[in-house]
Amino acid sequence: MLSQSFFNQETEALAYALLGTVLVHDSPNGVTAGKIVEVEMYRGVLDRAAHSFRGIPTSRTHVMFGPPGYAYIYFIYGMHYCLNVVAAADGVGEAILLRALEPLAGIELMARRRRQTHPYPPRISEMKRLTNGPAKLAQAMGITREQYGWPLFNPPLSLYQGQSPVPRLSVAQGPRINVQYAKEAAAYEWRFWLKDNTFVSRR
Repeated sequence: MLSQSFFNQETEALAYALLGTVLVHDSPNGVTAGKIVEVEMYRGVLDRAAHSFRGIPTSRTHVMFGPPGYAYIYFIYGMHYCLNVVAAADGVGEAILLRALEPLAGIELMARRRRQTHPYPPRISEMKRLTNGPAKLAQAMGITREQYGWPLFNPPLSLYQGQSPVPRLSVAQGPRINVQYAKEAAAYEWRFWLKDNTFVSRR
C-alpha cells in the first residue's frame, strides 16, 4: 500500500506517479481492483477548469484544500460520481482525476455494478467498457459520495504500487476532455495516459 508520504509531491509529478498504481476497494460486496492508466490534473487558482479555481473552499470542495492523498468525489449530470486524488500542499486546492483503469480483480462484480454482461473468459471489448471513463470507473469500483474524504493510503479504498514505476517515455499527454468552458485552460496538456494501453478512455 502506498504511504501517506507518497502523495507529498508536486501535482504534475504525482499525476505521473499515479499511472501504473493499483486502486483497490474492499467493499461489503467484494473486492475490486484496477490499474490506473489515465489521469487529469486540476490546478486550483491556476486553472479555470478546476472546481477550486476561485480559491475558496466550499461544501463541495473543502477536501481539495486539505492535505494530499485523500479522495475528492463529486457528482455530475445528476447521475455520476467521479474520483479524484487530492494533490499539492494543504490549503492549495489541487486534485488529480482518475479517468481510466485496467480491471485486475473483481471483474464480475464490476460488470454487475455497470449492468453489463460478464462473458467468460472476459473479452477485452467488454472489459474495456467497464472502466474507460471517470464515471464508469467510479461505478465499477463502487465509489459514491460515501467515500468523500477517505484517506487513499488506508483501506478500504486505497492505492498500491504497481509492478514497477512507469517510465516517462511510456506516457502520453494532451488536453483534458470536456473542459471547453475553461477558456485558455481547455488547451492545457494536463491529461496523462499510458500510450499503448487498451483501457484508456480516449486516444
